Amino acid sequence: MEYTFVATCLFGLEHTLGEEIDALGYQRVTTIDGRVIFKGELAAAARCNLWLRSAERLYLLLGECYADSFDALFEGTRRLPWEDFIGKTDRFPVTGHAIKSRLYSIPDCQSIVKKAVVERLRAKYGISWFAEEGATYAIEFFILNDRAALMIDLSGTALHKRGYRPIANAAPLRETLAAALVKLARPREDVLFWDPMCGSGTIAIEAAMQMANIAPGSRRSFVAETFPQISAAIWKEAREEAASLVKRDTQFEAYASDIDPQALAICKENCTRAGVSGIVKAFQRNALEIKTGGRRGTIVTNPPYGERLLTPEETETLYRNMGKHFATLDSWQIYILTSHEGFEKLYQRRADKVRKLYNGMIPCYYYQFFKKPDQAKPFEKKPYSPRPNKPKSEKDKWKKS
Repeated sequence: MEYTFVATCLFGLEHTLGEEIDALGYQRVTTIDGRVIFKGELAAAARCNLWLRSAERLYLLLGECYADSFDALFEGTRRLPWEDFIGKTDRFPVTGHAIKSRLYSIPDCQSIVKKAVVERLRAKYGISWFAEEGATYAIEFFILNDRAALMIDLSGTALHKRGYRPIANAAPLRETLAAALVKLARPREDVLFWDPMCGSGTIAIEAAMQMANIAPGSRRSFVAETFPQISAAIWKEAREEAASLVKRDTQFEAYASDIDPQALAICKENCTRAGVSGIVKAFQRNALEIKTGGRRGTIVTNPPYGERLLTPEETETLYRNMGKHFATLDSWQIYILTSHEGFEKLYQRRADKVRKLYNGMIPCYYYQFFKKPDQAKPFEKKPYSPRPNKPKSEKDKWKKS
């Protein structure tokens, strides 16, 4: 039987997430801001939870309905086959979001959806009281332009929490975003990968996991593992598949360096927990003193934004010095994520490509430098604003992928 799933992601990562879904062999249906809808058999619940690197959560889409009023939301919700998953004793808390819709009160929508599900299950099971002591089927609604999607959460804890980073530094980068930064940088086995401001090591760890083909969810559990509809055999097969695909002979090498010894201690612990301590070399060094050593290399880094770690003045000085020093690194490719809109002016070099992404709720720009420094276009001293992705029209949000 074929089911419909929804994978959510940070804004800007929809294309990357879609490619991951394609690679697993599932059929994309629709892409909108922050989510990709696709079809697959029930085993996709296990495989996608284990393998999707840039997804925040995975849901089962139970159905959709037009919801321009509370009555319409109630009736549309009650028509769905909730009894196919939720048993007599199971818990079913309700959360959700509403955007550009007549129904904008989230607490009221939660109450309506909960009441509708109770009415449906009461009629099916012939009982009036639900103990809600069994498995948890968290219901999520998403209302956009008066159309409601009703879903069941299959992940539980958000997917960016891989399990290798119980402690992070003061300004942690979300693992899912780090994975996308790595993929966009196109790491290769014969090119040194280096994050010279590594903090807790997230970027280097995600690079090592990708190159060793380690499933990001292989060291954690998921709420759907408690669902009787998705058998233990399905999960066992998915985990065995993930273990068999690990590339244990990879020649890929990543450096994770930082000026802060406390951050490095955390980084080393995280590398061990992630199972990549043999791939990632962590050591203390000032980012403005790194050298190529005659090797080809790629730098991917997330320097301070001037919000939590450094003052704005200190951050701007850092960016100027980065531009001067990184220009000495021969033909190395440089990838830098920052929220500072004047980064190119400070760095004194125009990026070959700029991509708008979000670090949590912070809008950022991923500056990508491919060309050799002597071939790159210098920053011209004229009024300039970053080149973010063009906003999608309402029609484009629902286009087929």
